[in-house]
Amino acid sequence: MKTRLILLAASTALALTGCSTYDKGPYLPEQSKTPAHENTERVVLMDPGVQYSLTCTGIQEGATPDGRLMLTAQIRNREDRRIEVQVNCAFKDANGYMTGDETPFQALILTENATEQVQFTAMNTLAKKYTIRIRQAR
Repeated sequence: MKTRLILLAASTALALTGCSTYDKGPYLPEQSKTPAHENTERVVLMDPGVQYSLTCTGIQEGATPDGRLMLTAQIRNREDRRIEVQVNCAFKDANGYMTGDETPFQALILTENATEQVQFTAMNTLAKKYTIRIRQAR
């Protein structure tokens, strides 16, 4: 009798516990704590050090003879020291979605207070928008 009582109590506890762990999904995605600058801005500085040290003074947009997007960005060092960064470009379609065309990061060395130009060319004619990303060299 005592064994039956213990088994009944254990099975009741197990049944109640099983109900309380029921997943009530689906869930909504959580908002990011940082704004989605890569979706809205043409140039994004990826690190706090780069944000302090660099600025983009201009971007010239053009097209190749076969209609591909071509860019020349002017990157300026705002400090009195030589710095090395990495720069790439992600090309997007007219709606702002990635076309699968992204350049590899390339090294850019800027001397004191210098402005250097970096060129990017899309691989296909789908690219209408872009995001230039700059990060610290590792």
